[in-house]
Amino acid sequence: MTARLLRSVAMAGAALLAGCGEWPAALTPMGEGGDRIARLFWLFTIVCAVVWLLVVLALAIAIARHRVDRADPLAEEPRRDRAARRVVGACLAATGVILIVLTGFSWWTGKGLAALGERPALTLRVTASQWWWQVQYEDDQPNRVLTTANEIHIPVGEPVQIKLEANDVIHSFWVPRLSGKEDLIPGRQNVITIKADAPGRYRGQCAEFCGLQHAKMALLVVAEPRPAFDAWREAQLAPAAEPQEAEARRGRDVFLSKPCVMCHQIRGTPSGGRVAPELTHIGSRETLAAGTLPLTRGSLAAWIADPQAIKPGSNMPRVDLDADELNALVAYLESLK
Repeated sequence: MTARLLRSVAMAGAALLAGCGEWPAALTPMGEGGDRIARLFWLFTIVCAVVWLLVVLALAIAIARHRVDRADPLAEEPRRDRAARRVVGACLAATGVILIVLTGFSWWTGKGLAALGERPALTLRVTASQWWWQVQYEDDQPNRVLTTANEIHIPVGEPVQIKLEANDVIHSFWVPRLSGKEDLIPGRQNVITIKADAPGRYRGQCAEFCGLQHAKMALLVVAEPRPAFDAWREAQLAPAAEPQEAEARRGRDVFLSKPCVMCHQIRGTPSGGRVAPELTHIGSRETLAAGTLPLTRGSLAAWIADPQAIKPGSNMPRVDLDADELNALVAYLESLK
């Protein structure tokens, strides 16, 4: 009964919040973890609201019934004092019971979240850096280990375990509709499990202030049916395709002859950088620079031409390119589907 009531309240709250923005928040969950957290939130909200109303009501009654003996304001009234002590004692006892009950529900929610990680269908390693996410799909076969950036694909209805690490400062992994928050701490590995109940695109965000561009450190979780996920993974495991257009071939030459190769990797080419996002299939992603821009030809050109104008303080340096080199490089990157 309690679970049904909380779910009904959560659905009502979700309906009220549906128009609040393009990216619904934690109160419109679409996964088991997010649903457990939302129900706990509504339980705390309802209990706290009821307690507040009772306190205000008691205060109003006390004010309305207050009497002052003008002859002796300090005169004792044993009968009223005993009644007041009983009321205060009952309120203290009720406060203790409420705290114990809420603590129990919190423990129960945490236990449910932990149980999700006992049966993962997929294991990822996510490493946070200022200000982007490296995503590695683990596999028992080394040749099937997949590395990508800023975008996570998962199969619908299956728990996915994510090992969290950080390269520089403390970050926090948060996909509001699918899970709670978990910190990424240098020198330590934390673990979180997410599961999406329906196909869709779910926005994630770094939830721990990590520097100048903290607000521009987003990621996208794409949940899709298992056949679509398997097809995506197989396509991502393939090396970069040979450019078909002359301009794209010139762009590959530009990429390999410029400092790009020192930081980025494109599998199937001599580039082998490991300190910046992997670009083998960048053209298939939906966003650029950790969710800062939509991935379009214009955005690519703007980002390459002057990354500091878009994301000041990022480690992406400005590379001097003439107009023809820039257009060719953009054509090449865009072709990497």
